[in-house]
Amino acid sequence: MAVKVYGYDKCGTCRSTIKWLNAHQVEISEKVPLFETPPSAQELAELLALSGLGIKKFFNTSGEVYKEMNLKDKLPGMTQEQMLELLASNGRLIKRPIVTDGKKVTIGFKEDEFEGVWAKG
Repeated sequence: MAVKVYGYDKCGTCRSTIKWLNAHQVEISEKVPLFETPPSAQELAELLALSGLGIKKFFNTSGEVYKEMNLKDKLPGMTQEQMLELLASNGRLIKRPIVTDGKKVTIGFKEDEFEGVWAKG
């Protein structure tokens, strides 16, 4: 199994994710720098569908850009398409890391979740 990791090299959570994946022999086929090349709205829509999560889980709610844009108050009035476009416009708005193998998606890093999703059985 090979995975694509959307992340940020200076992010501690992203580094922990890479370390965990390497320790569990999960091949990383591609690392996508989230800030420089955020996924398109279409890619995000596909990741969203695979994740089974709500779109708000894709937002980095503790990030500066999220707070500066006052998105906590704005998101409830937006359509899913508008939210996807917003996420695609600024990688700093996206919760990281996103890990996918094209069939499954995880957002953020929780070791117990990774054990269930990415550990080789």
